[in-house]
Amino acid sequence: MTESTHRTQAQRREQTRAALLDATIDCLVEVGYARTSVQEICARAGVSKGAVQHHFTAKAELMAAAVEHLTTKLRRRLAESLDELPRGGSGVAAAIDLLWAGYSGTLSTAVTELWVAARTDAELRAAIRPVDRALGRATLEHVTQVAGELPPERAEMLFWLTVHLTRGLALDAELGGDPTRRRRLLDEWKRIAVLLYADATTAPS
Repeated sequence: MTESTHRTQAQRREQTRAALLDATIDCLVEVGYARTSVQEICARAGVSKGAVQHHFTAKAELMAAAVEHLTTKLRRRLAESLDELPRGGSGVAAAIDLLWAGYSGTLSTAVTELWVAARTDAELRAAIRPVDRALGRATLEHVTQVAGELPPERAEMLFWLTVHLTRGLALDAELGGDPTRRRRLLDEWKRIAVLLYADATTAPS
């Protein structure tokens, strides 16, 4: 009976935590960081303000945990999708499409809000930087597998070029940029990346 009770309490704590994290992401996307208050998060999550203090000691910690919560789900989806791609050059363009899908949308909006705020908030910057780096490292491992024969340093270069391009395109989308132009730029990068892959894997050693 005690074991069952403890398990139920743990489940309730986890549900409360998940509700707070989901509500935080919703607030960041819908109203922005400046208007995201702990009170608003609690109202959306359906919990008391005091409940937050049982899980997070500061707002910056809550924000970082929310992004980690979102990126963990994204990382799992990316890992599953990347693992299904063919190895080698035929998977390069598809991998870029997956990275674009992963690094744009909800994740891009939430992270952009936090990074802008983190420019002048050292506590927030210190909280979210490890989360961002962990996502990059984990995704790079799967991209390197897709790259097949491509030397690791070249695979890493293509990966980070793709990440920074897609983040720039995602910001362009947030600012109301031309979607046709974004698609053309992404298609052109895929063409270049496939050529770079072919050049790197066929060049004499």
